[in-house]
Amino acid sequence: MKQTCYAGIDVGSASARVGLFNEKGERLAFAVRPIKQFHGRANFVEQSSSDIWQQICAAMKEAIATAGVSADEIRSLGVDATCSLVAVGQGGSPVSVSENGEADQDIIMWMDHRAAEETAQINATGDEALKYVGGEVSIEMELPKILWLKNHYPDRYERTVRFFDLADYLVWRATGVDIASTCTLTCKWNYLAHEGRFAEDMLQAVGLHDLPEKVPEKVLDLGASAGGLTEQAAKDLGVNAGTPVAAGIIDAHAGGLALIGAEPDGGLAIISGTSNCHMIVNEKPVMVPGVWGPYWGAMLPGYWLGEGGQSAAGSLVEWTIQQSDAYDELKAEAAKQGLHEIALLNNWVLDLEAREASPTSNLHVLSDHHGNRSPRANPHAKGVVSGLTLETGRDALARLYLATLQAIAYGTRHIIEEMTKAGHSITKLFMCGGATKNPLWLREYANITGREIQLAEEEDAVTLGAAILGAVACGDFKDIPSASAKLVRVGGLIKPEGSTAQFHAAKYQVYLNLYDNHQHHKALMEKAI
Repeated sequence: MKQTCYAGIDVGSASARVGLFNEKGERLAFAVRPIKQFHGRANFVEQSSSDIWQQICAAMKEAIATAGVSADEIRSLGVDATCSLVAVGQGGSPVSVSENGEADQDIIMWMDHRAAEETAQINATGDEALKYVGGEVSIEMELPKILWLKNHYPDRYERTVRFFDLADYLVWRATGVDIASTCTLTCKWNYLAHEGRFAEDMLQAVGLHDLPEKVPEKVLDLGASAGGLTEQAAKDLGVNAGTPVAAGIIDAHAGGLALIGAEPDGGLAIISGTSNCHMIVNEKPVMVPGVWGPYWGAMLPGYWLGEGGQSAAGSLVEWTIQQSDAYDELKAEAAKQGLHEIALLNNWVLDLEAREASPTSNLHVLSDHHGNRSPRANPHAKGVVSGLTLETGRDALARLYLATLQAIAYGTRHIIEEMTKAGHSITKLFMCGGATKNPLWLREYANITGREIQLAEEEDAVTLGAAILGAVACGDFKDIPSASAKLVRVGGLIKPEGSTAQFHAAKYQVYLNLYDNHQHHKALMEKAI
């Protein structure tokens, strides 16, 4: 019996994923392929567009085979990706963004922090457009990266005929249509969607006056169709030529769309992964210092989007665990018991809590190891651990791991408080991504924020969000809210434990003080250098 099938393509920091969903939003198949990262030196992180395309195609073919569906049953494709920068030359050839000149390394990743001077140069303009990115452009955005390339490799800048956000590149690769999306340009390029233009004065001031010539002229709203698959792309993917492809979207925004697309009012969508993104929409523009936006129509047409974030979340947890002297013991014991390492570590925490009422009362972490995206907008911020002892082994790892989970949740609380002060109303949290698979972390998020957390039944809401856009683009749904209402099903609910409120209120103040104290220490040392 023929099925209706929507494909979602999701490109994260470390893998490409393809999900196939039916008309009820039920997952039919899911396939994952690793993608390469190149770390030339500190703060430089690159990827390869050809590698990513190959892995997408392999994942798509595997998903189709696993689901047992035919190409005729796939109604549409939706595409999301990290907000990374792709440089394309004449005839679609890659332009290297790497210091080693390797042509295949044509993507500067979102997490790349090479463009610190360029970021400061753009912010020094004080342009009116900066108020739509929380007051300052972030080092993770595209304009600083493009300006870095122009400053350091002007010949490569000249050879680049198109700069794409990664999601827009993949849509172009699939359809051959030269377009960008409202989501990518507005959120990462200082494009003023509510006025339909770039910030020309700011571009002129930093020497990027010609950039609009290197960006697609046509900008599509989310849910629009970019076009159909080309013959070559269809062959690569194993899908029929002409299959509609939706305008692209940033990965976190696809997750936000799935979580609150049907009922946006009062909800904050948290998309957890290598980093965290905090998405909230409002019918009116709300300016929040240190929070990106407000962006018109960048996640849900007809709404202004505010976007908070933490540059290190899952990556910080992973790093913390791997630094421990007990890491090898954790790996060996997890393999022996047939458990995931995190599941075993959570058991270690529960055992520690059974012996100590508050294991982290004297151990505190500031989670700014990769800077602070929101609300402090300080890419140079550093992480701090306060309260170290000579403790070693599994208890030491369990204690520091729990303190790290709490620190990241305190960072989310800080973002929520600043959003609320500025005028947003946040009654409930909606979460997807890696943290939702960790019940201990969900407990800490709920207790620290004091809010209920609603999960989606589909554990990969980001890929489902991409598929939702495809379902709208092919005409099966009139708009994103109606598609979200049909394709997204409600999952579990986590409620906060009131008994921990006083403890977390005190520990949250320590968290805030750690930043202030570190800034004071930094100022003292700068005077001595």
